[in-house]
Amino acid sequence: MTGAAGRLPEPVWRVEVTLDGAEATQAWAAQLASVLRAGDLVILTGELGAGKTTFTQGLGAGLGVREGIISPTFVLSRIHPSVRDDDGAGPDLVHVDAYRLGSAGELLDLDLDATVDRSVTVVEWGRGLAEALAGWPDDPEASWLDLELVRAEGGAVAAAGAPPEVGGQAEAGAGVVPFITDFSDEDGTGADEVRTAVLLAYGPRWTGVRVPT
Repeated sequence: MTGAAGRLPEPVWRVEVTLDGAEATQAWAAQLASVLRAGDLVILTGELGAGKTTFTQGLGAGLGVREGIISPTFVLSRIHPSVRDDDGAGPDLVHVDAYRLGSAGELLDLDLDATVDRSVTVVEWGRGLAEALAGWPDDPEASWLDLELVRAEGGAVAAAGAPPEVGGQAEAGAGVVPFITDFSDEDGTGADEVRTAVLLAYGPRWTGVRVPT
């Protein structure tokens, strides 16, 4: 399997949020976690330093999972279990880095289908590949969130979040994925940069759902 053929469906809604630095990014992610539930998929896009790991840390805090979220580049995926001890314990967080993967088949070979129904799954660099985890294009109920983090100096926001051609990372986002030798996704000196989060929702799961803005 090399990815779903053709273009994605039209999103059911689009939200754009300005985030003033790392703390604001984590705070918004924690708020977003309040509308997530087991089985939800978030496809996360953004250049190095855009705040993907920062966002995922905030999401994990909102979900109440074990601390220590870092980029999973070299292990491809990490499971962060829920540590809530009340009756309302939430889902685990599965954090995936798909940069080194060339097809949706390689992503599915990670056996993520064994955890996706009971976890919130976040896939970095997954646009054009990870939609298959939601069942696209075979399942008419396939639903997921596509989130792109755009640095203020990292390119035009207007290009972010455009429905991509599905079928591989060469078509992901607004352009070709760059060759990367530094796989650190820490924000470093850019931690206080203003970012824009462009959030697209696909599928019936997200019809009528309100998210923080």
